Formats: sequence, C-alpha cells, structure tokens
Amino acid sequence: MTDQNLAIIVLAAGQGTRMKSATPKVLHPLAGVPLVAHALATARALESANVLAVVRHERDLVAEAIRGELPEAVIVDQDEVPGTGRAVEQAVAALPAGFEGEVLVVNGDVPLLDADTLRAFLARHRESGSAASVLSARFDDPSGYGRIVRDASGRFDRIVEQKDASEAERAIDEVNAGVYAFGAAALRDQLANLTTDNAQGEKYLTDVIGLLRGAGSEVEAVPAAEPWMVAGVNDRAQLAETAAKLNAMIVRGWQLNGVTVQDPATTWIDLRVTIEADATILPNTQLRGATTIASGAVVGPDTTLLDTEVGPGAVVKRADATLAVIGANANVGPFAYLRPGTVLDADGKIGTFVETKNAHIHRGAKVPHLSYIGDANVGEATNLGAGAITANYDDVAKHRTEIGARVHTGSHNVFVAPVRIGDGAKTGAGAVIRKDVQPGALALSVAPQRNIEGWVQQHRAGTASAAAADAAGGAQGESSGE
Repeated sequence: MTDQNLAIIVLAAGQGTRMKSATPKVLHPLAGVPLVAHALATARALESANVLAVVRHERDLVAEAIRGELPEAVIVDQDEVPGTGRAVEQAVAALPAGFEGEVLVVNGDVPLLDADTLRAFLARHRESGSAASVLSARFDDPSGYGRIVRDASGRFDRIVEQKDASEAERAIDEVNAGVYAFGAAALRDQLANLTTDNAQGEKYLTDVIGLLRGAGSEVEAVPAAEPWMVAGVNDRAQLAETAAKLNAMIVRGWQLNGVTVQDPATTWIDLRVTIEADATILPNTQLRGATTIASGAVVGPDTTLLDTEVGPGAVVKRADATLAVIGANANVGPFAYLRPGTVLDADGKIGTFVETKNAHIHRGAKVPHLSYIGDANVGEATNLGAGAITANYDDVAKHRTEIGARVHTGSHNVFVAPVRIGDGAKTGAGAVIRKDVQPGALALSVAPQRNIEGWVQQHRAGTASAAAADAAGGAQGESSGE
C-alpha cells in the first residue's frame, strides 16, 4: 500500500569531482545499474507516495536515468545556491500542498542502504515523536565524517564536523551517515532559517539539525547495523570496494537459493540477473544485464553473458554472448562469440572459434568450429563443416543465407548471400555457393585437381624436398585427375 504520509528526497545534484570522470557520479554503473538506481529502488520498495530527485550537474542525463528507473519520481532542479540544505529546500517546495507527513532524505551515491534498514529507521523516528532523526554509523576510522555527540545520558546532542571538533570529539567513532528523517512542518520552519554564511558559501542540511536543537526540539541519532550500509561512493576506489561488497551479497544470495557458484571470488553477477536452482556457475564468469540462467545449465568457466537467455541443461563454456538465446541442452564453446540476434535452439551446438550474429540455429543443428554465421537461418539437424562462412555483406547492404533442414556442408564453404540451400542438400569441400541449391542436390564449385609431377625436382633442384622426392621415386612429367 502506498504510504501517503512519506516523502523521499533523493539527492543527485552533485558533480562528484573526486570521480575524475566525464560521467556524472550517480550514473556510474554498479551491478549493472547506475548508482542512483539503487537509491531509487529502495524508494520504490518503501512505497512512498512522493519521491523527489534533486538534480543539477549534467541535469538532462541524470534526469533521463531517473525517469528510466522510476518514472513517477518528480525531478527537482537545484538552482545556483549550492548545498544540501538548498537542495532539500527546493524539493520540499515541490511537495503537494498541505503535505504534513515525514520527509526522508537519502543520497544518490549511497547504494547499499536497503529498504529494511530505512523502514526500521522510519519506524523509530515515528515512535520517538522527534522533530528529526539522523542515521548514524560506527566506523573504525571516522576521519572526514561529522561526529555524533551525545550527552551524559546517551541522548543526541549535536553534530560536529571534523574541522570543528575538539581532540576528544575527534575520538568519537559514531558518525553522521547523511540520512535524515524530518517532520515536514519542523523541516519547513528551519529550512527558512538557513543561510550561506559559512566558509563554503553553502546551505547545509546539517544546520537544520542544529537549528532544531537550538529551538528545543528533540533529535534522535539511530545507528545503522553495519557501517558499509551507509558508505558513500566518492571515487573510483570506493566504487570498486562497494561493487565487491554488493557482488559478494548477490552471489551469496543465489547460493542460498540453490545455485552452485564454484568460485564466488571470480564470479560477478549483476542485480537484474535471474538464476534458477540447480544451475552451476564456474570460475571467471560474468553474468550481466538481464541475463537468465535456467535450472541444470552450466555456465563457465571464463564466460561473459550480457542480456542472454540460457535454457535448461545448456552448457556454455569459455564464451561471450550478448542479446542471445541459448536453448535447452544446447552446447556453446569453447571460444565462441554470440553477437546480438543469435538464437540457438534446443540440442544445437555453436562450437570452437565460431562467431554468430543475427542467426537462428534450429533444433539439433551444429556449427562445430572455425565459422562465421551472420544473417542466417540454419535448419533443423543441419551440420555445417569447419570453416563455414556466410558472406552476408556486399559493401552496400546485408543479405541472408537460408540453409534448410538436414543439410550437410563440406569444410571451408562460403555462402554468398542471398542464397538458399534446400532441405537434405550437400555441398563439397571448398565450395563457394553463389546460387541456390535445390533440396537433395550436391553442390560443387571446385575445378578438377591437377598434379604436375616432377615439379619439385625441376624447380627446387638441390633442396631437401627434391632429394626426398627422388628417394621416394617421384616421377617427372604431368598428369591430371578428378
């Protein structure tokens, strides 16, 4: 049920200069989705009636990503006045008239903060009756964070920034996590009192906490269960650390749901991947995007799948596939490259050093090795010999090759598209197929073999090859054969 008394503000306006990137910080990918998408997914899980995202740096790119993840989110543009306080001030102004519920403020660069933690935080805030609540965390090394100062009875007193902290205050290991819950009325009242009268010339949201305490209002600090939940991503090193932590949780989740992951340390699984129980994932495998793995399938080692469907019992070994469909009990690899539009039906095979693109390999058909099959249809139970190539491009347009059912082609065939090979047909080794082949026909395009006897003795006299030919009784002259 939608919570009409909850508004969630996602802060996504910052430039993120420490990332040293042309890409906005909140759009850097983490487990297959942008950083900000994790915060939006949490907001969706909390079923808030009002989700507002504040944007500024690379406004259009960030807004587009937000709409793609959560279309109902309201985009709020931060103006020239900097600071988190100003961002929240403008978001609150965009709330529906008369909203008097709770306002939850989260950061778009804190991806591991889950909905359960925030539900408990909100419940504690509502039960306490405080004007505001601050989510805190205890870090072994709190350097750089604002400290949570408590009074003698353990109640929240204030937040002190590190640069302003005394030696005793710097020893405090409880820090401000930058996540807040406010009563809407109290927040509106104190936002109006914010100024930019500070060294940075910014409106700070933390100043609202000080103003509330100065007005005699109660504020509570609620520690998170684990500090990694509230860790922000500010540079590439933190992004990698966060990715490793999230991936470990994703892998463990699939293991607990019946998936065998042989080496979690070298297995990477994106957030939107789905895997059925009794699938097996072998080392050095990346499952990306919206990939799906069915029960009984074995994927890996050394395999990368992006937006690819793997059917029950299929085996995919040392392969790279994008936007491909691999049917039940099919076999792929090793060293196969499946490009977008590849469909391999049940019991089919795409083998060693085979590249496919926009190709449908029907049930039981095989492309065993050393082939390129693009813009093609390969019929049921057909077997393509080694070195098969569909020459699909004439320098102007792409053309299709249609190969029927139960066809057997010779090694090193080239099919010059557009061309059709009828059901049950055969082609000879080395054939270049430029014209349609009727069902049941044998297609040959190689000239009769011609042997020039004695050529080595005549043209390579004195060489080891000539001596070997003489010793073997090699004749001189010319003959031909078919």
